[in-house]
Amino acid sequence: MSLPIRLVLMRPRNAENLGAAARALKNCGLAEWTWVNPEAEDLAPARRLAVHAEDVLEGSGRADSLDAAVADCVWVVGTSSRKVEGKRRLSPRAVGEELVRRAAQGPVALVFGDERSGLTNAEVERCHDLSAVPTAPEQPSINLAQAVLLYAYEIRMATLAAAPPPPAPLPVAATDTELTQVESALEAALVSGGFLVDAHPRGRPALRELFAPLRRSRLTHKEARLWLAALHTLAKRLR
Repeated sequence: MSLPIRLVLMRPRNAENLGAAARALKNCGLAEWTWVNPEAEDLAPARRLAVHAEDVLEGSGRADSLDAAVADCVWVVGTSSRKVEGKRRLSPRAVGEELVRRAAQGPVALVFGDERSGLTNAEVERCHDLSAVPTAPEQPSINLAQAVLLYAYEIRMATLAAAPPPPAPLPVAATDTELTQVESALEAALVSGGFLVDAHPRGRPALRELFAPLRRSRLTHKEARLWLAALHTLAKRLR
């Protein structure tokens, strides 16, 4: 089940960015996003870039304000390089980890400003915490679609780290026929060794008791073949 993590894009202007962002979201297993007052009208360029992610592009939510887009969220973090007293400044990696952790409590949101001016002062104040990509000072700004990909990747990595490891594949179990073969080989070895008499009127109850632990242990195919090889070798030596 996907986590309730929502990306919110404020006033996106460029259709190509929307298409590239949709592809980035699907690359990273995300699908929930909302556009607030999008300015891009012709989505044909977006569809060209949303390779195999047209469903994510067409499934975007729409809202007329940031308040409406995050009304049900328990934590909202905005992407902005501004420093605001009382708000933490988190790295993209820390944001990804905390989004995944807090999503267990309810919907969470990551907010991106528009390509030209970013988030407004009021939008920054609306967010609980802030985050920025630590870019080089020679080129501090980053493309919107690239920013979406970078944060989506960190969310993906945090999701994978939080997921329990898949169970180890079970080994191939021995079939009933193989178990019968092992039991017969054990009988032959015990007869050759003199532990069992060659004939028993009640069907060798001692053999059944000796073999019972092996049957209960649910031998694997590999273990059954090893038992067969060992017992056959032993029987040959005892003859």
